[in-house]
Amino acid sequence: MGTVIPPPAAPVTAIAGEPTMGGTAAAITASKLAPVKLTGKPAEIEAFLDRFDVFLFDCDGVLWQGDKLLPKVVETLDMLRSKGKQIVFVTNNSTKSRTEYKKKFAKLGIPVEVDEIFGSAYSSAIYISRVLRLPAGHKVYVIGESGIEEELRSESIPFLGGTDLDELGPMTPADYVTFGPDPSVTVVLCGLDHHISYRKLARAYQYLQNPECMFLATNVDSTFPTHGKLFPGAGSLSAPLAYMTGRRPISLGKPSQAMMEAIEGKFRFDKGRTCMVGDRLDTDIRFGIEGRLGGTLAVLTGVSKEEDFFAEGASVRPDAYLDMLGDLVG
Repeated sequence: MGTVIPPPAAPVTAIAGEPTMGGTAAAITASKLAPVKLTGKPAEIEAFLDRFDVFLFDCDGVLWQGDKLLPKVVETLDMLRSKGKQIVFVTNNSTKSRTEYKKKFAKLGIPVEVDEIFGSAYSSAIYISRVLRLPAGHKVYVIGESGIEEELRSESIPFLGGTDLDELGPMTPADYVTFGPDPSVTVVLCGLDHHISYRKLARAYQYLQNPECMFLATNVDSTFPTHGKLFPGAGSLSAPLAYMTGRRPISLGKPSQAMMEAIEGKFRFDKGRTCMVGDRLDTDIRFGIEGRLGGTLAVLTGVSKEEDFFAEGASVRPDAYLDMLGDLVG
């Protein structure tokens, strides 16, 4: 059966995105005060910024939409840097590695260093190599794209699947005979995959029949914003496997606190002086609240809308919000 990888102490995030902390469900403490809209209020913006030394930024729906840079993003980031603020870009998008993301930043005219980028593909690779400590001779089956593959290679983690062209074809009669649990495959890692297929899901399902095989997800976002629309996210691809197996994946992206712990471990910041900036309540803002950061700031250029912040019974609310990030510079 191979070497058993012990279940980690990191939190398990359900497919539905239910909050967890330390492996057990944790209640979200929503702000008792209504979120404050900062757009057009320079004095309040200045006071808000003064509360923080570190800003964690989501990317899609905050800095850009698809390949379109949102207004005054560069000026806003320059302003924050000029005030001595530390900036970290935290994205659930697993299709790109940090190196690939740096190229996108450069194409859009945003100065950034690779070490300022913390994506879910990198978070997953770090978790597998440094938390699970994948034994020699064991490997990872990937549902995902080149971003995951590059980050796994950076941590010297052997893998199969992913962008392998052999995985793109239909099931063959032989596959029904040869597919099955493999003691050498002790992790299935599921991320966003634009070439998802029945064959990939069937192979992953068979590997997960081995109880020693860990089920990981780069993130469990149900959708992601691009080109002004919403499309199926990585969570929509791990959901069928969860349904088939009755197992929940451990999520290595927002809002999982496994990702927060990894970020905090790398950057060594004061949580009380840190603000999470994002466009969606169920991942970005929840991530900041569960992580007990000093504050959260939402923007209206992505998934969540203004009415969501004030909905009766809403369990997740930002401390403040803007029409768009560029409003920080007027």
